[in-house]
Amino acid sequence: MIAREWPEWPEWPVVPAGGQPPVWSEAYCGGAWLLSGYEEVCAALRDPRFSVRRAARWINSGMAAQPDPGAPTPEQLRFKRIFARSLLFLDGRAHRRLRGVVNTGFKPADLQQQAPVIAAIAERLIAAIEIDDDARDEFDFVERFARPLPALVIASLMGLPASVPDAFIAWAADLAAFIGSPTPDARQTLVARQAMADMCDFFSHALAAPDMPANGMLARIAEARQERRLTQMEALAQCCTLLFAGYETTRNLLGNGLLALLRHPDQWAALQSEPQRLRMAVREMLRYDSPVQYTGRRLLDDVEIGGRRLRRGDLAILHIGAANHDPRRFSDPDRFDIGRDEGNHLSFGHGPHVCLGAALTQLEAEIAFSALMRAMPEMTLAADAPTWQTTSAYRALERLPVAFRSRTHA
Repeated sequence: MIAREWPEWPEWPVVPAGGQPPVWSEAYCGGAWLLSGYEEVCAALRDPRFSVRRAARWINSGMAAQPDPGAPTPEQLRFKRIFARSLLFLDGRAHRRLRGVVNTGFKPADLQQQAPVIAAIAERLIAAIEIDDDARDEFDFVERFARPLPALVIASLMGLPASVPDAFIAWAADLAAFIGSPTPDARQTLVARQAMADMCDFFSHALAAPDMPANGMLARIAEARQERRLTQMEALAQCCTLLFAGYETTRNLLGNGLLALLRHPDQWAALQSEPQRLRMAVREMLRYDSPVQYTGRRLLDDVEIGGRRLRRGDLAILHIGAANHDPRRFSDPDRFDIGRDEGNHLSFGHGPHVCLGAALTQLEAEIAFSALMRAMPEMTLAADAPTWQTTSAYRALERLPVAFRSRTHA
């Protein structure tokens, strides 16, 4: 067994090295099997015996941690029902039905229409940094760029107003702390429940707004609700899922990716000299430091892997971050190399639950890094060290101080 040697990694559980059989760990919801090899994780992601229907037990564990859990309240029941109706936690026919509704907004033609919108948002954020006297050619990349950009992009894709509520990033952070915890405690559960309630109230009003843009995801979801292809609770669940998932993954990719580039100045210089390698570079950022480190599955039947029998009802943790560093699949896997061309990573998942917004996230990152290279080619890490959030399911920076020489000062 080995632990990944990541700098500043906040309590990453020990995971088996690639090629080793699954390992039982008590660190996840009372116990789970850890799978870490590329082939094993890839196979489990497409195996229907590994079910994503795990929301109820997971939420129950957080509720049970409360001092006096008692009988579920109406708020607790609504929280469970919303989570359980997200396409993230549904299998089979129900998953395909919901995915078919929201997938229409992620077709290539729709995404290409978003490209100039993303570019304009990126340029606007960079311009605000450059003219900010308080920045003094240093700024926190996470706060000023990585957080606002994906929030504004997903809001545009959905057809929301030009700005999302100020509380949105706080809602997303509260949900990430809950979802990202292997054993959510009482406080995380209560805070996430309130965040979900606030988000649902916001979307209830947005879905009923008479001036909703006709070409946004929100309009498509409202239409499906009117045609009774979705219930109201299903509609709210998908809205919350899209806004949260579209924000969290991209935010982490932008922060992790820039940190990797600045810690490897030769790669940063190579990318600037050959910007046509940007697409491959973003794929390497995703492999090297996956925004989502692991996902959970509940076994619907007994499964044998590497001589170990995983029993029906057991929880399996599919460690995507470790699989992306499996030496059986990637040569010298702990080396960051924007020229790497060794096939697909698993950062967007695989199989029927592959990330719906993978193409959008890739597009956002390519446009964002292209704009940053043009505006701040001499960017470096600042003297203050980056800091990390403490969720284990997400590889997420809290702060990334960087220094730059702006176009204005140049």
